[in-house]
Amino acid sequence: MENRLKELSMEDSDEEPPLAVKINGAVNSNQLTETSEIPPVGVTVITGYLGSGKSTLINYILKAQHGKKIAVILNEFGEELGVERAMINEGEEGGLVEEWVELANGCICCTVKHSLVQALEQLVQRKERLDHILLETTGLANPAPLASVLWLDDQLESDVRLDSIITVVDAKNLRYQLKPNPDYSSFPEAYLQIAFADVIILNKVDLISQDDSRAVLEELEEEIRDVNSLANIIHSVRCQVDLSKILNCQAYDPTHAAHLEALLEENKSLTTKGLHDSEVRTLCICDAQQIDLDKVRIWLEELLWDKKYGMDVYRCKGILRVRNSDELHTLQGVREIYEIVPSRKWRNEEIQMNKIVFIGRFLNEEILLHSLHNCVVGTD
Repeated sequence: MENRLKELSMEDSDEEPPLAVKINGAVNSNQLTETSEIPPVGVTVITGYLGSGKSTLINYILKAQHGKKIAVILNEFGEELGVERAMINEGEEGGLVEEWVELANGCICCTVKHSLVQALEQLVQRKERLDHILLETTGLANPAPLASVLWLDDQLESDVRLDSIITVVDAKNLRYQLKPNPDYSSFPEAYLQIAFADVIILNKVDLISQDDSRAVLEELEEEIRDVNSLANIIHSVRCQVDLSKILNCQAYDPTHAAHLEALLEENKSLTTKGLHDSEVRTLCICDAQQIDLDKVRIWLEELLWDKKYGMDVYRCKGILRVRNSDELHTLQGVREIYEIVPSRKWRNEEIQMNKIVFIGRFLNEEILLHSLHNCVVGTD
């Protein structure tokens, strides 16, 4: 673990690793306590291109005197071990948490090599209540598998909840990282990391030439919003950010509908017309008619599971006007996993409408609109 902590500061050689005191072994049975009646602990997934400052962000959080009990999991299981649902559901016997370190500011740090679920369970069962958990995704360019496990995994639902996905990007090198590659298998990782993000930290803004920094940053933000217009963009130097903007975002909380509604209102005019369909883009479709929820589920499963229309959908978020219901329903989707839940009652003054934002490749606006319309009540 000592070597791993040193790796966290390699991106900025002048930083020292946070002061740490080793704890012998993993959590023992005397430290476990019942948490079934305690609200779940939020988990934030942190991803980013190599050199973007992701590790600097973690070091900053570990050393900051924020008064919060935050655990950091350094995920080293890589793409091939990954977070395959079968392995996680079955679990494995033996020591799954390699080592635990308690830091001087009250944070806890560990590395994980196999079962993420069991590592998280050990964290939330500690005697001292955690305020938040950060999961660093070393070796995983695509955070979607982690998100699906944390978001809707039955084993974890009562103990932890997915709070948000944060992507750290390098302001100086982002354009190079987004540069298209003719080899599809080498599709830039930066696109995926931006597409799945709820918060994007545009780091190293101080390295942009002072002469035209404002114009360059505006252009970078526009490029980011072309890929993902739903994410909140934060500028930073050495990833020093207001923690209130990256923790407790409630991005996947169905009861936190107000923020989602505001995002959808901002994005309702998005279109892919005039854009190359192979690029990662955001678009919004709207329909004012009541929809049949069963038809919508079939439609989404054809889009997300079967890729019926040849579209590659990474994320989708929306609000739905459902037949025989006076409640606004929210839609959240990450890759093949989606959830539709009632959120609140429609207000009298509201215009009831279906609004869905899609993020992905090969998106076809006309097909999406037409196929959504087929979910309207009374259509066959």
